Amino acid sequence: MNPASSDVTAPPTQLGRAAGRALPTGLAAFLVFFSSGSVLVLETAALRLVGPYVGVTLQVTSSVIGIALAAIAYGAWAGGWLADRRDPRTLLAPALVLAGIATAVTLPVVRYAGEVLRGGAASAILLLVALAVFVPAMLLSAVTPMVVKLQLADLRRTGQVVGRLSSIGTLGAVTATLVTGFVLVAALPSTGILLGLAVSLGVTGLVLGGWLRRGAGARLPGPARVKATLAVLGLVGAGLTTVAPNPCDIETAYHCARVEADPGRESGRTLLLNSAQHSYVDLADPTHLEYAYTKWIGAVADVAAPAGRRLDALHLGGGGFTVPRYLTATRPGTDNVVFEIDGGLVELGEEKLGVRQGPDLRAVVGDARMLAADEPTDSRDLVVGDAFGHLVVPWHLATREMAAEISRVTRPGGVYVQNVIDYPPLRFVRSQVATVAAEFRHVALVAPPAALAGAEGSNFLVVASNAALPLAAVRARLDQVDPTVTVLSEETLAGFVDGALVLTDDYAPVDQLLATA
Repeated sequence: MNPASSDVTAPPTQLGRAAGRALPTGLAAFLVFFSSGSVLVLETAALRLVGPYVGVTLQVTSSVIGIALAAIAYGAWAGGWLADRRDPRTLLAPALVLAGIATAVTLPVVRYAGEVLRGGAASAILLLVALAVFVPAMLLSAVTPMVVKLQLADLRRTGQVVGRLSSIGTLGAVTATLVTGFVLVAALPSTGILLGLAVSLGVTGLVLGGWLRRGAGARLPGPARVKATLAVLGLVGAGLTTVAPNPCDIETAYHCARVEADPGRESGRTLLLNSAQHSYVDLADPTHLEYAYTKWIGAVADVAAPAGRRLDALHLGGGGFTVPRYLTATRPGTDNVVFEIDGGLVELGEEKLGVRQGPDLRAVVGDARMLAADEPTDSRDLVVGDAFGHLVVPWHLATREMAAEISRVTRPGGVYVQNVIDYPPLRFVRSQVATVAAEFRHVALVAPPAALAGAEGSNFLVVASNAALPLAAVRARLDQVDPTVTVLSEETLAGFVDGALVLTDDYAPVDQLLATA
């Protein structure tokens, strides 16, 4: 026999001894697709799960992505290591069932731990995210290398098998990301998403385990004690979920939202988004402004035009609709258009905060940056910027390009007011003032003296116009509603800004500027 032809027909190498134990191609593809997709569902839901306790900032988002990638790396390594030491068929079903249990237990663990770790400290963020993501993501990531090991029947097809399963895993992750972001988050609360995922994983693992045992002639281990233990763990996780504290009245597509009654004011209501106070409204008296920054906005609006004259007002961010209700009450006939990205908040406002849409108030659901581009030039007397992602102004609403859009929409004598939150050393508010001043001819700043001195964090109100600002009238009105506040005029504002960075669409490191370290 020709030695060359003998090489071609030689038996598979030692790597291929599992040829008879390979999974059906369709089942192998499903397991990789499903487990990889489940990791991304978990990752997306985890961001919403931890948001009420640590916010939804760039640092939190980065932590979720980083912890998930670490779990994927360790899971893939551990899965490959175990697959080389035990028959992967004995490991696949337990990995899926345990991942389901870990996913179910994640809910109560994060909610109890979140009450303790509440805040924006880096250590709290990392620990809470790790509790939400790491264990189930690591277990799920161990599935792919186990399946790969079972499918490697011939060294000559190693590249094809690994490449195909890797591609399927990536497609599973992409599909899960899109479905979760576009469908699941809009249709279900995070509790429903995670419990649904947990049940799906558990059922898939149990069905797979039964099928593998039948196919192996019951040679695969399946002791009753292990089954009982897993069942108990699953029931404990589900039970804890039902009694764990839930920080939300409702979950919208963007927020964990809750409305609380004010014990000191019968008609007072506070809107909390991701556990942070966002808005306060008085159901009986729309002219009541509880928070200092809303009093400042009201003061500017009071002197922006003769008393009682109607305004064409545009609001970037709705929240509790406090300022639109105030303008409707103090300036009858005012046209309030509110751009609010979260349709769930509009519905919540109508249900619990006395919001009534009609000729004087129209809420448009969508991104303020996109919607502002469609507004007519010189169409608004007053533009109010009060949009936040947790405690941060979304970066694309803080740039010079956005300020230019607002300047275009504002009439020559109109006024733009923007609510900003910052903390010492005040890098963000300085940059925001510099950014607005790059597009408006006249800019002033309203804030408490201690905050301007860099001694404490606070709200700041940027006031801008292409006409001279009525600062004397603003000061007089502020003396009536908040006499302790300071107004920095254009003459004194240059020293405060001190050459700060002008934010642009190309470079707007908002979260980094807000960092206190």
